[in-house]
Parts: sequence; structure tokens; C-alpha cells
Amino acid sequence: MITAVILAFIIGYVAIVFEHPLHLDKTVPALIMGAVCWALISIGHVDLVDHHGHAMPEGTDYNDWMSSLLIHHIGKVAEILIFLIGAMTIVELIDLHKGFAVITKKISTTSKTKMLWMIAILGFFLSATLDNLASTIVLVSLLRRLVPDKVERLWFVSLAVIAANAGGAWSPIGDVTTTMLWIGDRVSTMGLVTNLVIPSIVCMVVPVFIASMLKPFKGKITISESVLQSAQDEKKLRSSNIMLFAGIAGLVFVPIFKTITHMPPYVGMMLSLGVVWLISEYIHPEEDFSDEKKHLYSAHNALSRIEMSSILFFLGILFSVAALESMGVLADLAAWMDRSIPNQDITIMLLGIASALIDNVPLVAASMGMYHEALDAKLWHFVAYCAGTGGSMLIIGSAAGVAAMGMERIDFIWYLKKIAWLAFVGFLAGAITFLVMYDIIH
Repeated sequence: MITAVILAFIIGYVAIVFEHPLHLDKTVPALIMGAVCWALISIGHVDLVDHHGHAMPEGTDYNDWMSSLLIHHIGKVAEILIFLIGAMTIVELIDLHKGFAVITKKISTTSKTKMLWMIAILGFFLSATLDNLASTIVLVSLLRRLVPDKVERLWFVSLAVIAANAGGAWSPIGDVTTTMLWIGDRVSTMGLVTNLVIPSIVCMVVPVFIASMLKPFKGKITISESVLQSAQDEKKLRSSNIMLFAGIAGLVFVPIFKTITHMPPYVGMMLSLGVVWLISEYIHPEEDFSDEKKHLYSAHNALSRIEMSSILFFLGILFSVAALESMGVLADLAAWMDRSIPNQDITIMLLGIASALIDNVPLVAASMGMYHEALDAKLWHFVAYCAGTGGSMLIIGSAAGVAAMGMERIDFIWYLKKIAWLAFVGFLAGAITFLVMYDIIH
């Protein structure tokens, strides 16, 4: 029956990887895969171990044992999902109140090189505060106004994806994978920032520097004065500044709350969401604001805009990986990899490269089940870096890339030919920086 569970996982995973050719939302196979894996375990009475590696105690009813494991795993998964729902809602509230217009109005250059650096730096720090997916959506929306020519814009969007993924790797709220490691007590906020901020900067700066010397980023952007003026004249709301700063402050507050109270991150996110929601209830976005317009800027509207399909995808994936972990399959896989690849750093780098082909969420979830190193161990920081930035090598390798691909219809082969090598050089440069820094610091 163990073979059947593994086969169900593989079939589901293949369906997820080929979601575009199959024209099937990856949430569907993820949910089916999670349910089928646990159903097969229950039917076959497969031997299970808890999160400490302990087998079922003598005299314990099998169904009771499996139920206790399910409750443990669904609790850990729920922590991540509640956190993500809160973060997504805050970002949507900022967007509803046109808070991001405060940022976009500051950009007025027509120099391709200057625009590239401004977009990269903005994406790097914006993704660390929001997340790489939200920051990419904001940047693509901005670039549509500032770079009207589609061919020119694709280059900027692609480098923005690299910058967003690099920025998300060093922040506990910048990427789903770093959030998973943080909530799972594999990394701390200060440990993540201290060890990864410089490698992540290198990962962003190297490809942007190389790209700035390439022909597509020479000269001026093809843009008329009227288009530039239109971008500058974008209407802000009375609430734009307040909601932007309240939302970002709420997100930044979560790691601080965890450090002070030692409570799980989702508790801090609940508090931040409550406060931002409270502000949105009483603020007047427009001069002639009326109760009839209130629903347009409400948290209820923001909640309707969050990607619930992504939340359910994470549920299915994490639940499936929990099944493999409970059967001891991931521990056996880790032992096999340690025997086959004696250098663990190479193993983690291969994981990062694999994340360009395979979604990084299940890869990180699997690594959390395979290894049991202490908090802030070198392995966890390197996993955070490699899984967070490795996906930039293919346009389908990260949530940021998929979002940009959908919004701009970026061709997979075009990205592979033009951008993949830049992302790989940045990934490798950052990885080497991390390894050298770690040896020096520790």
C-alpha cells in the first residue's frame, strides 16, 4: 500500500507540473492527491510515525493513532493558511485604496538603465515587505503604464521577477517557503535576515548589472510625454497614504510580535489584519464618500479578491507531503540522498534548481520532513535561499513568474533563451556568497 500512496503522489504531482498543457488548475490534482493519499493509508493500515519519529504505541487503536496524526498535521497546515489569508487580505486592502499609487508616482525616468535599477530595487524591497507574488503584480501594473511597448516591457518584467524572488528569500513574509520555514521554527527572523540579505542582494544585483549592459536596456524607453504624464496623474484617494503605511506596518509588525510574545506568527497576523480592517471601516477614501460606496473599499471586497485557489492548492500539497512524512518515506529519502551525494550543500543547490521545474512549496515541505536540524541551522537558511531564488530560472518556476506570465503572456521559450541564464548566474553568485559568508561568520 505504501507503493500505491507514492504512486498517487507522483501522478498528482505530474498533473500539477503539466497544468498548462492539461488546461487544468493545479488546485484540482493537489486536493485529490491529498485526500487519496490519506485514504489509501487508512484502507491499508500503513504503519505511521509521529513528527518525532515515534511509532504507534502498543495497545493503541489504529484509527485513533491516525486521527491524532491528522489533527497535528492539519493544525500545522492551518497555521500557514491562516497567515497567508491574512497577508493576502491586507495587500488587497492596500490595492483597493490605491495605496500602491503612492509608490508608482515617484518613478518618472525614461532611461532604460535607470528604470531597470529602480524596478529591481523596488521589487526587491517590496517583495520582502509584501510577498514576491503581490510585488510582481504591482510592478507589472506599473510597467504597463511606464513602458507601453510590449517587447521592451517583457525584459523589464522578467528582471522584476528575478528581483522579487530574491527579495522574498530573506524575509519571513516574503515568500510562501520562507513563511513555512519560519512558522515551522526552522528559521528565526533575525537568523534569516542576517544570513540571507547579502546573498539575496547579490542574487538580484548580478543579473541586473549584466542586463544593464545588454542592448535591450540601452537608450530611452519608447514612450510619449502624454503617457508619462498620465502615469504621474494617476488619481490617488484620500486614504491611499494611510492604507499603504498601515498595511505595510501591519505586515512588518508580525515578526516583531512573534519575537516579543513568542506566539505563533498567525496570531500576530490576525492582530494586524484586525487593526488594518478597523482602519478601513472608518476611513473616507473620497471627498464625496457615501455609505453606498463603502462596499467598494471594504475588507469584504478585499476578501473576495484573494486567490482562494492558491490557498486550497497549498492545503492539498502540504497534506500530501504530510502523508509521505508520516509513512517515513521522506526520512528514507533523506538518508538515501546523504549516501548518494556526500556534500549536503550540493543537494540543497540541486533542490533550488529543481524548484524551477517543480513548485517550491512541496519541495520545501518535503525538506522539512526529511531533515531535523535545529533552529537556524545552515541547512534551513540555504534551503530558504535556494528554493526562493531557484524558481527564477524558468518563468513557471515561481508564483511571481507564473503571475507575470499570465499578465503579460510571456513565452516560455523566449524566457528560457533570454532570461534563464541571467537568473542562473544570479542564483549561483548568491549561493557562493552564502557559503563563503557562512564559513566566515560561523
